[in-house]
Amino acid sequence: MKYLQQFLRILTISFLGELCHSLISLPIPASIYGMAFLFLALKTGMMKPEQIRQTSQFFVGIMGVLFVCPAVGLLNCWELLQKHGAAILTIVVVSLLLTFAISGRVTQRLLKKEDA
Repeated sequence: MKYLQQFLRILTISFLGELCHSLISLPIPASIYGMAFLFLALKTGMMKPEQIRQTSQFFVGIMGVLFVCPAVGLLNCWELLQKHGAAILTIVVVSLLLTFAISGRVTQRLLKKEDA
């Protein structure tokens, strides 16, 4: 029963994200709205981490399996990947490096701010 309650909390936040996405005409994915709502709920204390801990750990644990379908879907685009593979690979590598660099800088600043 505990897992069902935790899942329903996460599902409710996800639904709120979907609702915002349909009401607000911005090109922001519903999952981003949902993550923002979850962050705000956790930060303001409206929701405690213990209220979703086990279910969220389960989802993180099976995250690799959740990427199988999109990876198989790439096989349908094999000709496109062969034709533009170098450009796609370049974009992926550059965006990955930028994400690493920006995430590292933000983390360093937050840690310095926390120490001060």
